[in-house]
Amino acid sequence: MTERILDIAEVPARLSVRHEQLVIAHDDQETTTPLEEVAALIVSNPGVTYTQAVIVKLMEAGGVFIVCDGRHLPAGMMLPLEGHHVQTARLRQQIEASEPTRKQAWKQLVQAKVEAQGRLLERVHGQDHGLVAMAGRVRSGDADNVEAQAARKYFPALFGQEFQRNRDMTGTNALLNYGYTVLRAIIARALVGAGLHPSIGLHHHNRYDPYCLAADVMEPFRVLVDEAVLEYLRQNKDAVELNPSAKRHLITALMRRYAIEDEDRSLFDIAARTAVSLVRVFEGTGRSLALPDFPWGGDSYHEAAKAQEDEERQSSV
Repeated sequence: MTERILDIAEVPARLSVRHEQLVIAHDDQETTTPLEEVAALIVSNPGVTYTQAVIVKLMEAGGVFIVCDGRHLPAGMMLPLEGHHVQTARLRQQIEASEPTRKQAWKQLVQAKVEAQGRLLERVHGQDHGLVAMAGRVRSGDADNVEAQAARKYFPALFGQEFQRNRDMTGTNALLNYGYTVLRAIIARALVGAGLHPSIGLHHHNRYDPYCLAADVMEPFRVLVDEAVLEYLRQNKDAVELNPSAKRHLITALMRRYAIEDEDRSLFDIAARTAVSLVRVFEGTGRSLALPDFPWGGDSYHEAAKAQEDEERQSSV
């Protein structure tokens, strides 16, 4: 299946459904895309109109619907309600997962995130600023808050000492916000597809956030957005704003394929495998999350997946 992210941003358009195809019409032009190929539909232009069938058919096909505000930043996201034939059983396991299980899973996510941040710094600036060593010190539940300590080193080292990560600011922060939201939609889609509920988190528990688990699981994947934003900044030093060109760049980056286990895999496929590994943790049939080593290869992912397979083999004996 082709996984496409469509951002309707540049011109007003009319969206409808015809013969299981998403129809995008503006002026005298019309394009169609099979709904089963649409991973995420982002509506940014305030002049876009769409029928109820667009949302219903997109949900039935397993896609994600994202709407943006006047600043062209994502303001809301809709996911399919049913994502797996054993969703009820898996939801119960997710809810009943013990605190130690949740803390160990969060530890793995933070370790992978901090190490990935260090590797990215090493790749683009020649040194990891101590983040790889910090990743090795993460304890269960990240009791020492290594994630926050790493962030204070990471963002200034990556984007410059004057940079401050602030979700409400424009410029680089707006680019990060947009990329992270699209990434969160991809992760949330994978979680729903695996039969999990994206609002029941491991670590994040914001009562106003319906996608806490997606916010947890996306942490090691954030470096993909960070690197894409850095690439864009280097190419467009004089015009750092969230415009259609920036959006295209970020979406293209998230559509890249990665060499893992001698195969080229999409981010959607990799996220799905991570989600399934979390299901196995909740079930008690596995302990290791299948987390990729982005964007520098698949060794960590391969090791985690192999450990998971070994655990499953032993549990079935």
